[in-house]
Amino acid sequence: MMTHSFECPECGNPRGMLGECRQCGSDDLPLPHSDTLVLNLKFDSPSAEEALDRLTIALRRASELGIKAMILIHGYGASGEGGKIKWIVHDALENNYFSDRVDEYHFGEQTAFGSEAYHALLRRRPGLKAHLKHFKEGNAGMTVLIL
Repeated sequence: MMTHSFECPECGNPRGMLGECRQCGSDDLPLPHSDTLVLNLKFDSPSAEEALDRLTIALRRASELGIKAMILIHGYGASGEGGKIKWIVHDALENNYFSDRVDEYHFGEQTAFGSEAYHALLRRRPGLKAHLKHFKEGNAGMTVLIL
């Protein structure tokens, strides 16, 4: 679901954003390596509802950890299934479901490399530049959240 972009404040080992440290058992909040989090909502093929629950939990924790931006990987339905995760996430964002935690959202298909939307996003969060290389053609399988 997420890479180990965090470390344990107790033992210094890599760990995930959620749960206790597997090395020492600490349940203290992990230390983020960056203010940007990449969250793969389609990891292990959850239902759309399960993916939305994962996003809800991740947004709560990201807020606690001071994460400023989140890049969601939700896919775009290339399997012919219609992109159910993408559509439930887009619907939730457009209907202000996460308005208490998300200040802005930018759909990948509207944020193509070099576009005005792309440059506006980089002006707002310059740290996103390394992550936005995946937006060369406007990546419909990703969404950027500014928290």
